[in-house]
Amino acid sequence: MRYQAPRGTHDVLPSEVPNWRFVEETFRELCARYGYQEIRTPVFEVTELFARTSGESSDIVTKQMYTFRVGDESLTLRPEGTAPTIRAYLEHALHAQGPVCKLFYICPIFRHEAPQAGRYRQHHQVGIECLGAADAAADAEVIALGHDYLRALGITGEVLHLNSVGCPQCRPTYRQALRDFLQPLLPRLCDDCQRRYAVNPLRVLDCKSTTCKALVADAPRGLDYLCAECAAHFAQVRRWLDTLGIGYELDPRLVRGLDYYTRTAFEFMHDGLGAQSTVIGGGRYDGLIEQCGGKPTPGVGFGSGIERALLIRAALQAALPAAPARKVFVATQGDAARAASIPLLYELRRAKVPAETDYLGRSLKAQMREAHRQGARFALILGDDELAHNVVTLRDLQTHEQRVVPREQVVSELQRLTAV
Repeated sequence: MRYQAPRGTHDVLPSEVPNWRFVEETFRELCARYGYQEIRTPVFEVTELFARTSGESSDIVTKQMYTFRVGDESLTLRPEGTAPTIRAYLEHALHAQGPVCKLFYICPIFRHEAPQAGRYRQHHQVGIECLGAADAAADAEVIALGHDYLRALGITGEVLHLNSVGCPQCRPTYRQALRDFLQPLLPRLCDDCQRRYAVNPLRVLDCKSTTCKALVADAPRGLDYLCAECAAHFAQVRRWLDTLGIGYELDPRLVRGLDYYTRTAFEFMHDGLGAQSTVIGGGRYDGLIEQCGGKPTPGVGFGSGIERALLIRAALQAALPAAPARKVFVATQGDAARAASIPLLYELRRAKVPAETDYLGRSLKAQMREAHRQGARFALILGDDELAHNVVTLRDLQTHEQRVVPREQVVSELQRLTAV
């Protein structure tokens, strides 16, 4: 092989596409049920959009962005889905359509990080953004949609981790308390955390280093520093989750990897992913729209890696829903039948009947084996006898029953038999 896929990327092969399609269609259907509309943004944006919103201390900005220059313009491949959605929301005045705007996306994400199971340099995400609703019920709805999404995929055994990271009013007090705690530990923290200490000490809590995790095990809890409004909001989120029957674990160390989060932060984690255990991550970001140039507008949402969901489904041996076999295979004997089969094949396809035929001149027996290999439900057999009587032999490949159908009725009959 002269060429291979770039490191940290992967091809989605035809045999894998049904699993991907199942995940995507499940998410689309669920979002429609919850009132979310699809949005599609460019694969790259101006670099400043991500540098400004993700936070200068985030790994995305400091290590992972694919940034390139075209003339005097700096552009970056999309490393996360929320900021582009907010940019489009503001640019196209989607807020004018109503006080609450609910959007979802399915898109590729690009991050230059160490490739491993469940982590790719180009991966794919589904995500939702609920813009304009400050009520804790919106937080609960977003979490509930994530919960329902996993269930619809056949995923069980996940654990919802829940925390509140406060707001610009109460977070400075906690940040200072955390700095006071970390200051004597600085020489023992990793280089990244020593940098984070000065810029955003909360990010130290998100470090994946086992050494740093152990050092911050007894760090002050952000929940103990929440202002009255944040504490009340978080208590209401928990009450709504209790009402909905969605279990969770309080996780005071959960801060998420982006600086724009406020108040609610959550992650659905699953052991089927190993070290990269997060399958859904999100939270509230009430200051982000204002930061992007809009009016103060609350927002809450989540992102979920499709590859990670597929890995969990594989670990759980979750099967795809059985789909009805609808394909028709047109098998022929002789040159005249072969010539007559081509118009029939295209008539079937134009009538929305999935149809295939043999292009290798194989025997009828070999063609029937090929029909079974392709998973066809019906075979149409056309030979000299059928041509002479202007009919086609229709064989049900599951029941092995067959009958003769007049040529002019074949398409309508197959439409009836293959209708979903």
